Amino acid sequence: VPKKCQKAREHFGTVRTQLESLKTKFPTDQYYRFHEHWRFVLQRLVFLAAFVVYLESETLVTRESVAEILGIEADRERGFHLDIEDYLSGVLTLASELARLAVNSVTAGDYSRPLRISAFINELDSGFRLLNLKNDSLRKRYDGLKYDVKKIEEVVYDLSIRGLNKEATVGGGGEK
Repeated sequence: VPKKCQKAREHFGTVRTQLESLKTKFPTDQYYRFHEHWRFVLQRLVFLAAFVVYLESETLVTRESVAEILGIEADRERGFHLDIEDYLSGVLTLASELARLAVNSVTAGDYSRPLRISAFINELDSGFRLLNLKNDSLRKRYDGLKYDVKKIEEVVYDLSIRGLNKEATVGGGGEK
């Protein structure tokens, strides 16, 4: 995993170069006029950066760190930046991928990773609950997080009842 993460980080150099070029293609005060052209790509890049950071340290990457990885600004006033909604959408994509990783980890015989993923996703869910999301695409993506939490809880529960992980048996199946 560390070698794959390092290789992924090397690819972000190309991304920085491409974003640097993109910055020159439009006036800085018209960021939101053209935002739809790169919104999806930025959300995907946030996911990729967040996934690499999670695999390296099992922590959530900050918006500022993602902006640094991508070579763009975190602050709106400083020009081409990472919009907060793009960051949050990328983080929600990370949650879906971690749900898949929990299942695949069990298949690979790693019974402790789903427990760590469960704790991480539950914290993430708690953070998103604090937000007042309107009825837009971000809200719909957040609604999908509930299914990711449920999927991971089922994996942890299965580990617990099968006795495949002592921590799972002691810790229970997560909170709902």
